[in-house]
Amino acid sequence: MKKKNFVTLIMSVIGGILFALGMCMALLPEWGAMIPGIASGAVGAAVLLAMVPVRRKMDGKPAIVLNGKVIGTTLLGILGAIVFGAGMCMTMVWDMMVPGIIVGIAGIVLLLCLIPVIKGLK
Repeated sequence: MKKKNFVTLIMSVIGGILFALGMCMALLPEWGAMIPGIASGAVGAAVLLAMVPVRRKMDGKPAIVLNGKVIGTTLLGILGAIVFGAGMCMTMVWDMMVPGIIVGIAGIVLLLCLIPVIKGLK
């Protein structure tokens, strides 16, 4: 295993676990740990975000390149995740099963649109 892959693996596992545990702590009222959950989730998100420039630095690339395609791709990913999450909330929290499924599928389609945007069609 190459060093850059090992560093990416370690950072993604640590960041993912901290983020997931923080979200559970913040969103499960039975645990009564809203503030520590937000802190843990923020640390996990910071580790995951720090992984991107670290990996690019180890690949010999510039840390972050901002252009129209990167900004548009990021906005498409954020929009897809929000629509997908709204569909999940509609089905699980607000008891709106059919509309939630439709909104969730729309979010999945938006997220699937990221593949040709990033990789391109050949």
